[in-house]
Amino acid sequence: MNLETLEQSIYDLVSETSTNLPKDVRRAIKKAKDAENAGTRAAMSLDTIANNIFMADDQVSPICQDTGLPTFKIKTPVGVNQLEIKEVIKKAIVQATKDAKLRPNSVDSLTGKNSGDNLGAGVPVIKFEQWEKEYIEVKLILKGGGCENKNIQYSLPCELEGLGRAGRDLDGIRKCILHSVYQAQGQGCSAGFIGVGIGGDRSSGYDLAKEQLFRHVEDTNPNPDLAKLEAYILEKANTLGIGTMGFGGEATLLGCKIGVMNRIPASFFVSVAYNCWAYRRMAIDIDAETGEIRKWHYQEGEKIAFDDAVAATQEEPKKEIIELHAPISEEQIRALHVGDVVKISGRMYTGRDAIHHHLISHDAPVDLNGQIIYHCGPVMAKDEDGNWTVKAAGPTTSIREEPYQGDIMKKFGIRAVMGKGGMGPKTLKALEEHGGVYLNAIGGAAQYYADCIKSVDGVDLIEFGIPEAMWHLSVQDFTAVVTMDSHGNSLHADVQKSSLEKLAMHAERVF
Repeated sequence: MNLETLEQSIYDLVSETSTNLPKDVRRAIKKAKDAENAGTRAAMSLDTIANNIFMADDQVSPICQDTGLPTFKIKTPVGVNQLEIKEVIKKAIVQATKDAKLRPNSVDSLTGKNSGDNLGAGVPVIKFEQWEKEYIEVKLILKGGGCENKNIQYSLPCELEGLGRAGRDLDGIRKCILHSVYQAQGQGCSAGFIGVGIGGDRSSGYDLAKEQLFRHVEDTNPNPDLAKLEAYILEKANTLGIGTMGFGGEATLLGCKIGVMNRIPASFFVSVAYNCWAYRRMAIDIDAETGEIRKWHYQEGEKIAFDDAVAATQEEPKKEIIELHAPISEEQIRALHVGDVVKISGRMYTGRDAIHHHLISHDAPVDLNGQIIYHCGPVMAKDEDGNWTVKAAGPTTSIREEPYQGDIMKKFGIRAVMGKGGMGPKTLKALEEHGGVYLNAIGGAAQYYADCIKSVDGVDLIEFGIPEAMWHLSVQDFTAVVTMDSHGNSLHADVQKSSLEKLAMHAERVF
């Protein structure tokens, strides 16, 4: 096999997966977009998502800044050297990272050091299988941390909030899957897709669940019971009112795929792999002799370009937009309420897990009084002059910073934090006491927001790695929604409460 040709084929697979959403996923998003009520926060979010898909495709840049932990599943003919394929994949991953198609996401679990090239112990994940066919099949999924953190596993029998007892039967499985959608709320960048694995042990059950994410969105399960269950879950999940980004609305789930395997008598696991709307998975067939791509998967049917979404997101929403420019006063913050749409211009600073952990016991490298912290781990590259440029910059899931956020806001005088998915009661209390707000940006809209960033004016704590450093960003018309205010109100808490009430309506036995 020509290894240089194979490396190019793998590189093309990585680039395509990161930047170009598959046709079946695009059609599912369009269906949700068409069904949403016009003028709502959910409709605005879906317009932004559609615009972002178009921009990523057009600019060949990452759809979402969190390009996840690359996971390959490969089937090879008898006699093909799998060790050579593994080395070629590593080379392609390194090059794709250099070219800003992937964010450097490989972090040493003990030291916290980022390798900078997406390689490391066990990374990327590569799983081989042998088969009787004469060509190589390579599947790749890029599953970001926000949705990966909403994976969940149930051990039956168990008690579930809102649904009661789930037994070791099809109805108990039904309850677990419904609960998995409820517990994700907007933190996994809903509207999402789920893969479900029934049976196995703890590790094989999760592997089976993730394998379901490689199925076509529009296929039908060959098992009649599971086909019925998939349709049921898709229908009922969209009655929970969680909606896109957890803002409420009609679209909470876009796809449900379920697989089953045998188990041992003592164990009954239901494993759920939750995937965000930025459902980045692709597959290719490769000629085992030449290394060339023979076929791309998921290419059947119409490709929705979403080119009309650009105009839609540029239209002024009916709700009045409030402009903010840092530094922001407490008076300005206390005038904001849940539901307000804001546009930010001026300076913002990124800060994620490492920054928040650092700030608890250290001084800030810049004056943060009256400033905005953006929960974001961008994809960055250097231009020909050696200056940093932003390639992708959507929000990360904020709930991870819940142990720190309120204390840091008070310590440094921060007036606004922005991310996705909302935060909890500790932060809400601090917003009320200190005079702060939480701003929800649209998860996964990495190109849309990168376009709002006009310059990179500096960086601190780069030793934490590109995603975790504190980037100084100059922005213009950076749009977000106030979802937690200084008056004790939280849209996230309200949606969670109402969706729990709706979940309880499905407690009665169905299967």
